[in-house]
Amino acid sequence: MLGGMSWESSAEYYRLANELVRERLGGLHSARCLLYSVDFAAIEHLQAAGRWDDAGALLATAAGRLEAAGADLLVLCTNTMHKVADQIAGAVRIPLLHIADATAGAVRAAGLDTVGLLGTAFTMEQEFYTGRLASHGLTVLVPEAADRALVHAVIYDELCRGIVTASSRAAYTEVIGRLAAAGAQGVILGCTEIELLVGPEDSPVPVFPTTRLHVEAAVNRALAAGSA
Repeated sequence: MLGGMSWESSAEYYRLANELVRERLGGLHSARCLLYSVDFAAIEHLQAAGRWDDAGALLATAAGRLEAAGADLLVLCTNTMHKVADQIAGAVRIPLLHIADATAGAVRAAGLDTVGLLGTAFTMEQEFYTGRLASHGLTVLVPEAADRALVHAVIYDELCRGIVTASSRAAYTEVIGRLAAAGAQGVILGCTEIELLVGPEDSPVPVFPTTRLHVEAAVNRALAAGSA
């Protein structure tokens, strides 16, 4: 697990991985995993400055350290930094499990083809993520500009700092409602922190929690390979 972006959601990755392995294997089983957690302040600075190649290089180095420590599968615990997924994957020999692929698979399995997307402004507005979803045959709807700004601000100003408020939950619920009214059959919670704020009970349509779906896909793959 390559995490720390933010550590709030990376803690969820660790918890979910261990819970899922225990559910599948029973008894006292837990996940055999490595977690490399970066300093998110450094990553956020590079994001804001548009220095994506530098951020990719930093994460590629971290991925190499996980591989050297014995990791068999790489899970990048963030949606936004999948913008540099190819750069990271190119630096290691082990496979990188792409979060958008895992999520799209769940959407398609649910029989849906049009989804709303919530995430950081980078995730909602740039091709690296919406295009990846579209490559699976999905039509992706994003909120209007004001709603995108609100969703982005809550992520960085609150959720990444461990702040969860009823007012932000209500605001997100309204955004989700507008996406559903625009034709979204489901909504992708396309930032790993969003699951800390909203869930199925806050949406009139099915939600697809990327953190949980990513972890489930990783555990499935690891158990199939006998490495969990």
